[in-house]
Amino acid sequence: MDERVREHAAVLVDWSAQVEAGDDVVLSVGPDAHELAVAVAEQLGERGANLLATYSSGEVTRAYLRAHDGEFEEPGHERALVEQADVYLSLGGGRNTSSTADVPGETRQAYDTARADVREVRFDTRWVSTVHPTRSLAQQANMAYAAYREFAYDAILRDWESLAEEMDRLKTRLDEGSRVRLVSDETDLTMSIGNRTAVNSAASVAYDSHNLPSGEVFTAPTATEGTVTFDIPMTIRGEPVRNARLEFEDGAVVDYAAEQGGGVIGDVLETDAGARRLGELGIGMNRGIDRQTDNILFDEKMGDTVHLALGRAYDACLPDGESGNDSAVHVDLITDVSDDSRLEIDGVVVQRNGRFRWEDGFQEP
Repeated sequence: MDERVREHAAVLVDWSAQVEAGDDVVLSVGPDAHELAVAVAEQLGERGANLLATYSSGEVTRAYLRAHDGEFEEPGHERALVEQADVYLSLGGGRNTSSTADVPGETRQAYDTARADVREVRFDTRWVSTVHPTRSLAQQANMAYAAYREFAYDAILRDWESLAEEMDRLKTRLDEGSRVRLVSDETDLTMSIGNRTAVNSAASVAYDSHNLPSGEVFTAPTATEGTVTFDIPMTIRGEPVRNARLEFEDGAVVDYAAEQGGGVIGDVLETDAGARRLGELGIGMNRGIDRQTDNILFDEKMGDTVHLALGRAYDACLPDGESGNDSAVHVDLITDVSDDSRLEIDGVVVQRNGRFRWEDGFQEP
């Protein structure tokens, strides 16, 4: 076994999920994540945690959804399992990244809606999602397998404490701000962030961060107005999406278009009322991720990018007792801010052309 697999497992168990003796852990394993699952199981055993492993396959999900009549009930048995867990670890690594591309949109909407409560229960655990670098992910990224593994581990095996300190600078500015404006060649969007708490997403539940790799700062915007174009290509529900454009009025999407994948964008927007509103504004700060790979776990953390998510807002960004945007979906879209762009907080430019105000190379107007 490559020693980096064991390092990945140790970071996941110790830094990210902070597993302790006696914790009940659900380990969801993708078809080609076997090697990482073995390393994680070893780590959990050493710590005296209680392990239950489950199998997660896009091809299995496709077979089920295409055969189903589309009238889904809440899976109470799955909810009961997750309710008993202290920790939920998801190890992605499928054999086909487009395995569910031919599932009808209305079926996917009904399935997502029926499982909304299961997701809410999972969010109450110390949950973390990661991926094992597989050949299918390398192919999707248009990279040789060996090169993709180097890329993935550069993003995952970071000095997370140092990155957390750097990202805290942006978190502080967002926490103190009330209005964000994002401007680029085909984007001019404003969002309210008042009375919100930004998350310093440093790949650990201690920071309310649940992805490995991570490396972003995010908050829950409201009152969105304007237009935004997402020029980072990506795959949503197995379908390629290129140059999607959303127009917001009174906080909701009123018009949309895409060079490719407009149909899946429409399906997402029709899921429920909350799917037309933003649940997240995220700024990528992991410069170990230096290229687009068509994998949202990596791409949304990429330096010189901003991402916005349609749908559910995360409670960590909200004041106690306040509920944010509610939806059965949380779908991220990414825009490049490396050139001819600026991010303003209350009229002050904090990032220009990908460089933050405190970084070398930042240019005043």
